[in-house]
Amino acid sequence: DNARIEIGGVRRVVSTALVGSLAVGDFVVVHVGFALGRLDAAEAEATLALLASEARR
Repeated sequence: DNARIEIGGVRRVVSTALVGSLAVGDFVVVHVGFALGRLDAAEAEATLALLASEARR
């Protein structure tokens, strides 16, 4: 199974074989085209903030 995701305005299709079914609004960790795990909203917000701060360096 696959899901369409968006991060930073970029849309991609990733495999959900490792996490099962997802709903619109779910947050996942993605690497090389695979959703590896789920994040709750607080974890996702913290992770995105960290990535944004590193990108500004």
